[in-house]
Amino acid sequence: MDIFVQVTASGLALGCVYALVALGFVLIYKATEVMNFAQGELMMVGAYIYFSLTTSFGLSPLPALLATLILAALLGAFIERVVMHPLIDEEPFILVMVTIGLATVLRAVTGMIWSHDTYDILSPIPDTTLHFAGAIIPLIDAWTVIGTMILSLLLFVFFKYTRTGTAMRAVAQNRYAAQLMGISVQRMFTLTWALATVVGAIGGIFLADISYLHTNMGFIGLRALPAMFLGGMDSIPGALLGGLVIGLAENLSGVYVGGGVKEIVAYVILLAILLIRPTGFFGTPEEKRV
Repeated sequence: MDIFVQVTASGLALGCVYALVALGFVLIYKATEVMNFAQGELMMVGAYIYFSLTTSFGLSPLPALLATLILAALLGAFIERVVMHPLIDEEPFILVMVTIGLATVLRAVTGMIWSHDTYDILSPIPDTTLHFAGAIIPLIDAWTVIGTMILSLLLFVFFKYTRTGTAMRAVAQNRYAAQLMGISVQRMFTLTWALATVVGAIGGIFLADISYLHTNMGFIGLRALPAMFLGGMDSIPGALLGGLVIGLAENLSGVYVGGGVKEIVAYVILLAILLIRPTGFFGTPEEKRV
């Protein structure tokens, strides 16, 4: 029983990281219809920014976290305005290839600045453990779940009750109608990229705290893709649920079935869901009129 509780707790924590990365995918896709394959690398860069602020600049964890979120937002806005905005009317395939190239550039630049060594970050969470049902659960796992739930609630309030959030939802539903209503679509695109980068940076800090900081951690973006498709490409609650399902499935299968199964279980679940419901759990079916 204690092993099951411990594996479930770590699976939930990993699933929350997947959910945060998938959430970044969904935010950008809903607003711009662009599949951002650089989301994992944006997550990685956010973690490295936090690492530098706590080591090179000597900031304590909380001020470093707040500064990281501001710098991550500026980075996301910069990428949208400089890289993506000039290509806004290009074909989706071109935009996807640009994000793949962006991911490679971010990974290479990160390696040149910080090297490709593995680092241990200064955690904003005390290095203690919780004891529950005979299991020993690291406090970082609990706070990863709690932090993800708090962030999800804040995003819900932002999109539901704020003027800017409503404008972003309007652009996501129909950018042309939103533009006719006086909403600056370009500004909403920039804000969306900034918000997705902030969400990714939070996930990167959690992941680096759970494991270690290294330049290949951006590849977790590919592991979060099944979570996004599982929940629905345009569904924020679906991204959260998909991340939790994938995280739990990977951890439980790795312990009770075998280590090799852990590497493929996410994609097996993805294929099964796509065969049953191609739009995912909460995705909006595409309607075609004949």
